[in-house]
Amino acid sequence: MSDQIHAEKILILDFGSQYTQLIARRVREAQSYCEIHPYNLTVQEIRDFKPRGIILSGGHQSVYDQQAREVDPVIFELGVPVLGICYGMHLMTRFFGGEVEASETREYGHGKIKKITTSSPLFDALLPSEAWGNVWMSHGDHVTTAPKGFKVVAESENGIVAALEDAGRHLYAVQFHPEVNHTEKGEKLLDAFIRQVCGCQGLWTPAGFVEYEIEHARQQVGEDRVLLGLSGGVDSSVVAALLHRALGDQLTCVFVDNGLLRLNEGDEVMATFAEHMGVKVIRVDAEEMFLSRLKGVQDPEKKRKIIGHTFIEVFEEEARKIEGVRWLAQGTIYPDVIESAGAKSGMATNIKSHHNVGGLPERMGLKLLEPLRELFKDEVRNVGLALGLPKKMVFRHPFPGPGLGVRILGEVKKEFADLLRRADAIYMEELYRSGHYEKSAQAFTVFLPVKSVGVMGDGRSYDYVVALRAVETKDYMTATAYPMPHELLSKIANRIINEVKGINRVTYDITSKPPGTIEWE
Repeated sequence: MSDQIHAEKILILDFGSQYTQLIARRVREAQSYCEIHPYNLTVQEIRDFKPRGIILSGGHQSVYDQQAREVDPVIFELGVPVLGICYGMHLMTRFFGGEVEASETREYGHGKIKKITTSSPLFDALLPSEAWGNVWMSHGDHVTTAPKGFKVVAESENGIVAALEDAGRHLYAVQFHPEVNHTEKGEKLLDAFIRQVCGCQGLWTPAGFVEYEIEHARQQVGEDRVLLGLSGGVDSSVVAALLHRALGDQLTCVFVDNGLLRLNEGDEVMATFAEHMGVKVIRVDAEEMFLSRLKGVQDPEKKRKIIGHTFIEVFEEEARKIEGVRWLAQGTIYPDVIESAGAKSGMATNIKSHHNVGGLPERMGLKLLEPLRELFKDEVRNVGLALGLPKKMVFRHPFPGPGLGVRILGEVKKEFADLLRRADAIYMEELYRSGHYEKSAQAFTVFLPVKSVGVMGDGRSYDYVVALRAVETKDYMTATAYPMPHELLSKIANRIINEVKGINRVTYDITSKPPGTIEWE
């Protein structure tokens, strides 16, 4: 297959906006391929990228700051459509001779704008009526004088310029953020830019991606053998299914059962991949090793490091038994790539540097195979469905790498893990049965190493406590507690207390993020 799915490319130049990844997600949702690159990409690099369109992101600076980030103005003369968002709008305005000033009336949060012109190839696709509805504003500067050749398309309710365009040169700019959910019909605006202005047809599809990556993996690997650490999570499961289809017996998966998995998870992984799909999977029972090393350890970060290092040790030991392995496959996805690149370039602040399996690749001397590195999580799920993976597996809620090790507060013991597994299984069963699993973004049970007094039958009990957690979120950066029906909570609590001997109290966590985190540790 040709590289057709990458033929329609949108380039996003990042000026440090907290919403840049959301721009990319919206472009991908319009079934067009895009990449995020730093704002200082050279003109030659832009030409080599061959974009159908360019989007300039927002940013936290003012264009008048001494250290303000600039873009090479030649990009406005390439003949490629450009959309400037917030800071990007200010850059475009200044370059073409308009004026930008600090606002007396700053606009942060919800705002309303109105359309003031009726002849716009981009904005006419949005709403035929005069009112555009709510948009999301986040700026202290604003355009006071439009550049020559540009017309004002919309204003905010405060009279601030909200949208500009020079349709003849395919240049467009908005003060608000169309990429965030708070902007009504923002996705339609981006879709109009991508489809109508840039001429993209929507070639970026899960089926096309699968076909392309199968061919690409075969070309990369040749006759070599590939090793993959299979965790049962969405990313590694999709990689396993994709590479098995591409490479067959050249792929070997290692599944490490560390004793910190959910109820029957090991058996389910083996049934899905080894029995039903014919994937070559080596299962390693390492529960005793993991639990012995965690004995007496209470600090969450120490637990994470012990679990991570032990996994690497077990994985390396198994890898040495397999001859001819030249490649290590990983479930790296696009947010990992963006965050790692951002941290290295200084574009990102307080963002993790990505290390999928620690220092494993360098020590083992293997080449990396990362077929999902261009995908966002929702795209990974769609590819999983296209590969025939069970919907229940593909849409499973996120599960931390250290597993139950960070859902057992304090020291990890086998007794605690067994109790938590059974309680969580009941919770998940009732969520699936009631339809609330798919409605919530992430749900799980936490084991608290404290005991409380209870009454069981005619006697007194003194047993452990578990907390149920469920949240609503779109990006996992912020989250609110899921409004679980009281009747369902009561049913779940009664089942856990009656069916899991050793637990006599169930609580529900209603903390939002921030100030809390989604996981407890």
